[in-house]
Amino acid sequence: MCKLPKLESWLQHQQSDLLRTLVRGAGAALSVQIFSAGTIYISQVLLARWLGVTEYGIYDYAIALSLSLAFLAGLGLSTAVLRFIPKYQFEQDWRHLRGIIWGSWQQTLIASLITAILSTVVLQWLSRDYGLEHSRSLIFGVWSVPLIALANLQQQIARAFHKITLAYAPYLIAYPLVLIGITFVWQLHQNLTSTVAIALSMLSILLVLIIQALLFYRGLTTEISHANPAYAIAQWWKVALPLMFLDGSSIVLSQTDTLMLGTMLGAQAVGIYSAALKTSLWVHFILTAVNAIFAPIIASLHAQGDRLGLQQLVSTIARWMFYPALAIAIGLIVFANPVLRLFGMEFTAAKGALIVLILGQLVNVGAGSVGYLLMMTGNQMPAASVMGISALANVVLNLIGIHWLGIFGAALATAFCMMLWNVWLHAIVVKRLDVRPSILATFR
Repeated sequence: MCKLPKLESWLQHQQSDLLRTLVRGAGAALSVQIFSAGTIYISQVLLARWLGVTEYGIYDYAIALSLSLAFLAGLGLSTAVLRFIPKYQFEQDWRHLRGIIWGSWQQTLIASLITAILSTVVLQWLSRDYGLEHSRSLIFGVWSVPLIALANLQQQIARAFHKITLAYAPYLIAYPLVLIGITFVWQLHQNLTSTVAIALSMLSILLVLIIQALLFYRGLTTEISHANPAYAIAQWWKVALPLMFLDGSSIVLSQTDTLMLGTMLGAQAVGIYSAALKTSLWVHFILTAVNAIFAPIIASLHAQGDRLGLQQLVSTIARWMFYPALAIAIGLIVFANPVLRLFGMEFTAAKGALIVLILGQLVNVGAGSVGYLLMMTGNQMPAASVMGISALANVVLNLIGIHWLGIFGAALATAFCMMLWNVWLHAIVVKRLDVRPSILATFR
């Protein structure tokens, strides 16, 4: 019996160390997230004001299409490298390590170029035979697919090498700043259109991608840079393709509303809705920041079999995330009109959609880090199934909602599906891990 207090003291010490690590890591991640979220948001506000509601809608529609295609063109390799690079580093398998770096680049580049070519052919056919609107801007957009796919891949490669600043700063901070700068200079001298904005966005990504790649490859050790590359393509693809399904489901969930609005109601509806969608993301950025450091701690506690420690940790995280998110949500709802007017007077029509999306994001934050809890504990297959079903439901509900209620219907469908997969994943976490990560559990 005398050992019990010592055991409790040790557990408390372990929890204290974990929480201190979480505080430091989350603080740094939160600082980056706040700065990057502000920079990205300002870039979108400025683009909306410089372009006007319709041209901004065309721009956002083209970007949503290119983001969706880029994830498909990535073939899941951007996620697979996170699994294989640490493994090869641990084994000091320099040949395969160099092989997956160069091989993933080559395969992603080839797949994304093929995707861009096929998409161009399809868009030209739709334009010629079915009178597709804004086909020129959309074609311009699909040629950003190789750049976006390579940027996604390079970000995850740098992250796998624990170069966190090099992974995130170029695209979360440098890219929007470069885009603001060159777009500002352009619109001072010439008229800014959606096609020009897309071209300037591509130029910004290209500049950032080149600089990041040069910095990354200069930092490689001699063992890696001089190794004769070895390729385990079959093994990589065996892991990458299922991950592509999970990534694809996430993209469908995040881009369906924008793409279907553009198809069914046109560019102006996309422009108005996009202001609400991008504003609602302020509610969940704390969840993103905390998850950046939370994932490895989940895996560590689960590997130790420390269910009590994991429960205490997720309860602490739930409180850290939810109350600031609730304050932001209330502020955005109260000041919805002034915030939307930052984009332009026309965008205040999205107030109802904004409120609905904010409520969906509150459920997202309130449910806790359910996705990471499953993926970091070997339960990724149930998570993939839920995401796939939710993505399909999102398409169907957006089709119905947009037809009857326009942008408000798109917001209802998107918010409902967000709530659906969060509640569903929460139930799976409780059943499989016996852990309750939601904010409601903290009241017990």
